[in-house]
Amino acid sequence: MDDQPEILHRRRERLRYRSHHRGTKEMDLLLGSFADRHIHDFGVAELDDYENLLAEPDPDLYEWLTGKTRPESNKLTGVMQMFLRHKIV
Repeated sequence: MDDQPEILHRRRERLRYRSHHRGTKEMDLLLGSFADRHIHDFGVAELDDYENLLAEPDPDLYEWLTGKTRPESNKLTGVMQMFLRHKIV
């Protein structure tokens, strides 16, 4: 498919935008910096996982990232594990 790279590019940009505009400043910074650092390397499967991560409520994501709680095992995808290790520099 000739338009596949363009479709992936648009999807990455849409997810990157959503990452920077979550609604809470903390998650805007955390998810935005994560997307800036990693999303350009994600293939279709990782983009699917990242889209599922973005569907999670901000309070849950924040608690998982800070280690206050752990996500359920079915949510511990490779992308989620990358996010849990993510640090803003």
